[in-house]
Amino acid sequence: MGFEGRVLLENIEFEVERGEIFAILGGSGSGKSTLLRHLIGLVEPMAGEILVDGEPPSLGSHAPSCGVLFQSGALFGSMSLAENVALPLTTWTELTPGEIDAVVRSKLRLVGLGGFEDLMPAELSGGMKKRAGIARALALEPELVYLDEPSAGLDPVTSAELDDLLLTLNRALGTTLVVVTHELPSIFAIAQRCLMLDRDAKGVIALGAPRDLREHSRDPRVLSFFNRRPPGHEAQS
Repeated sequence: MGFEGRVLLENIEFEVERGEIFAILGGSGSGKSTLLRHLIGLVEPMAGEILVDGEPPSLGSHAPSCGVLFQSGALFGSMSLAENVALPLTTWTELTPGEIDAVVRSKLRLVGLGGFEDLMPAELSGGMKKRAGIARALALEPELVYLDEPSAGLDPVTSAELDDLLLTLNRALGTTLVVVTHELPSIFAIAQRCLMLDRDAKGVIALGAPRDLREHSRDPRVLSFFNRRPPGHEAQS
């Protein structure tokens, strides 16, 4: 995987199980965003293939098979909260305005934003923007949702509330969640399994349950990440 002939990730191979919360993590420059762009279908791999339910991902001329929460929420500032959530429905479905309104209100209630339909993005807190982005990602009822750094920029309490929301959605809807993050509290709170990327390795250096990796990995890079210790510190007394 890479851009313009430059390889950034190689020999990547993993599977995400239906209904699980799967985290992609690693330090800065490790390739998390690159991998996410490929998984979503924004970029085609230089070699190999990516399959979602047996089909390659696509954001082309037909309705996307997945939902996406971008890091900033990516709400359109000139559109109300309801209009933002309705956008996938007006673009990809033939629902009537009344039916779209019902779906929008339902999704906003689902993420704890019922009654805020008419607010503009500038009137929302950071946590509310993330929740609104999740509501929009769920508008087409996808079985798979990608979330890019959902806790970024949030205070610890708001971040924990968002983690609780993701757990609730996963359990209630059975939605598969693939979360790109480097926030350890969130990783341990929500992820059943995680994949760790490393910049120097240009690929995967760990795959498994977060606590198992923290307690049993022999890779100093993995131990350094999960125990918040600089490389080499684990060898000191």
